[in-house]
Amino acid sequence: MNTTAEKTKNTENSTTPPKFLIGIRINNQVKSELYDPKSLNLRVGMSVMVNTNQGLKMGLVASNKIINFHKNKKESFYKVLRVANENDYQAEDRRQKTENKAKAICAGKIAELKLPMNLSRVVHQPHMNKTIFFFTAEGRVDFRQLIRDLASSLRHRIEMKQVGVRDEAKVVGGFGICGETLCCSSWLPEFTPVTIKMAKTQGLALNPSKISGVCGRLMCCLQYEHDNYKEMVKGLPRVNSHIETPDGPGKVIKNEILEQKIVVRLNDESILTYHKDELKIKPPQTSKP
Repeated sequence: MNTTAEKTKNTENSTTPPKFLIGIRINNQVKSELYDPKSLNLRVGMSVMVNTNQGLKMGLVASNKIINFHKNKKESFYKVLRVANENDYQAEDRRQKTENKAKAICAGKIAELKLPMNLSRVVHQPHMNKTIFFFTAEGRVDFRQLIRDLASSLRHRIEMKQVGVRDEAKVVGGFGICGETLCCSSWLPEFTPVTIKMAKTQGLALNPSKISGVCGRLMCCLQYEHDNYKEMVKGLPRVNSHIETPDGPGKVIKNEILEQKIVVRLNDESILTYHKDELKIKPPQTSKP
């Protein structure tokens, strides 16, 4: 009788979405992920063991009792298995030592073989007796000899995984030129295309050091206000175009988009700034097909 009741309860728990979720940070990442705490009484700052798509991991409780508004039965969450114990801490310490050793050996082999690749991080999966080496490279790399050397030295399965520089920055983390934590590693859900045209529309200087992120690609934040800039720039003349001003004809040398002002060099070489309402701006002519 009790066995039947327990089976029914387990079935209900597996189909009923959790009422609360908790945020857990894995591998000291800034961005936390949502997990099902089950019936465990957890507090922020506690170390716990959780299931992930890479096996069992130790994580830190970053936020507690987040109401699960979705209540979608088809949406599943990994569960928190238990509060971390002494054995878990020892296993975590062994895993980190294995990763540090593997990273040092791999870096030395890459230099020895003169491979055009940059090793970024190493993840050891004890339950699969496997170590994954993440690297970035400009193109394809022949690392067959590297795998043979690593397997011989480490005595377990080896996997090499090439990732993009943006994806790697998301995992490694860091700070942008704004002084804040990288958007991709803290809250940005996914990458979207960023083009140089966005920087041009916003009137930014096309200096790579000013518009590039730590990954070396265009900053993701260029897209945040792009639609607003596109709308605001419609009423402004093009740079280098000739216009009439209250002080005579001149040439547009700069648009201050947010202030809706135009900087003009007059024919007498004087430079003046006008609000767009002070000027008679003709709409740009479109060429006929």
